[in-house]
Amino acid sequence: MPNEQKDLIPPAQQIQTKWSQFGVLVSVFFFWGFVAASNDVLIPVFKEKLNLTQVQAQMVSFAFYVAYSVGALLYFFISKFLKQDLLNKIGYKNGISIGLIISAIGTLLFIPAASAESFPLFISGLFTIGLGFSLQQTAANPLAINMGSASTGSQRLSMAGGINNFGTTIGPLIVKLAIFGTVSTVMVSSLSSVKTPYLILGAAFLIVAAVFYFSSVPNQLVSNTEELVEAKSNWVDRGTPFKYPQLLLGMIAIFVYVGVEVSTAANLPEFMKQKLGTPTSGTAPYISLFWASLMIGRWTSSAGAFGFADSTKKILQFLMPYLAFGVYLLVNAIAKNDLEPFYIYALVIVVLIIANLLSKGNPARQLMLFSVFGIVALLVAMFSPDYQISVYAICSVGLFCSTLWPCIFTLSISGLGKHTSEGSNFLIFMIMGGGIVSILQGYLSADHLLGIGYSYVVGIACFLYLIYYAIRSKADLKDQGIDLDALSSPKAGGH
Repeated sequence: MPNEQKDLIPPAQQIQTKWSQFGVLVSVFFFWGFVAASNDVLIPVFKEKLNLTQVQAQMVSFAFYVAYSVGALLYFFISKFLKQDLLNKIGYKNGISIGLIISAIGTLLFIPAASAESFPLFISGLFTIGLGFSLQQTAANPLAINMGSASTGSQRLSMAGGINNFGTTIGPLIVKLAIFGTVSTVMVSSLSSVKTPYLILGAAFLIVAAVFYFSSVPNQLVSNTEELVEAKSNWVDRGTPFKYPQLLLGMIAIFVYVGVEVSTAANLPEFMKQKLGTPTSGTAPYISLFWASLMIGRWTSSAGAFGFADSTKKILQFLMPYLAFGVYLLVNAIAKNDLEPFYIYALVIVVLIIANLLSKGNPARQLMLFSVFGIVALLVAMFSPDYQISVYAICSVGLFCSTLWPCIFTLSISGLGKHTSEGSNFLIFMIMGGGIVSILQGYLSADHLLGIGYSYVVGIACFLYLIYYAIRSKADLKDQGIDLDALSSPKAGGH
């Protein structure tokens, strides 16, 4: 045991966040958001030009997201065939490069798809892009947590998530410009115009793949658990990741988290249509606000990852959310949307700042607090007599979902040791919750069941589980010698 414990102690310089490596790593987070949000632009294009039904058009999103689960299964079976974890064999940096090449191959399928106006080929291209993203996510998430002190791991992942949401904010704008030549038109262009932005994207994938290959991003995870040693960690190898309860329960947590995030936004247009009589075109800025709220929350939470003095960090916690909100306003100003209804949202952001300050950088506490605020927001949405307030409340769920991914991911893979990449892969597999929970809420939203308003009880149920997981994972990790309160203390932070 003494020798094992000694191996956990890294050189002093590993405690600090490796910003040059991290800067390269977050580029793939941007791509994930850029493509995922841009898919919403493709749906109406394909629907009109290929004469698709609404269900067929939704295959754009389905094919893209199911690719994550298929990719995770392939990863699992390949690892079993090799009798060694795939990323441990080929390396994390190399895994991201290979994932980018796979995604680039997917973009090439847009050439014959556009020429033949073949929807199956378009879907195959998006599915292949998603397969590449699955491998990238499996490698990149634990790397982001690992590139510095364990105490700021979830905050680094929040920062990476903020870059991801920057991609979701500007992606549709850029793709609209590339396809339509303007951001305001809703006229469907020729399918041949779809090729250009995705071929440029494919070229970017290949360039970044080369950058990764020659970069200093590590090929293997290095120990950033120096604080665990200080907390007298009694970690032992249990032989399989499934014997760590924080991972098993964390898989369910990822499932319901992605579910509540996607379903809340997906059902917002129908809520506005039924309650406010808002046409579909009028819901776009509010959907944009929901996804921008994720960026606002992640930029806020990431302030603690910088190696600044505590006073500077506190200033950033107030500055970063409004900087992100400014990005949202700028994008919508470019799109020529009326900004006046959204200025009041600046007051809602104050609630986020308070919740972030109360969390004190502890991932379990932040998961619990943000889930509580998420429940409050949905209760307001369900029972407010003013439906406009309900809409703002639904959008604010994005604020409180913003840091749940990094919190859950950090808690789930903490203490897994050499099983980290395998555990990460299982978490990526559970992204399918986004589709399943959305279908469940959509089913319950029928008038003869709960109706669109009360259907948001599904989201409340998801948040309740996340509160349970926050409490349970903290206790499970403490049993394994990992004290989250010690990790989030200034002493343990290494800054």
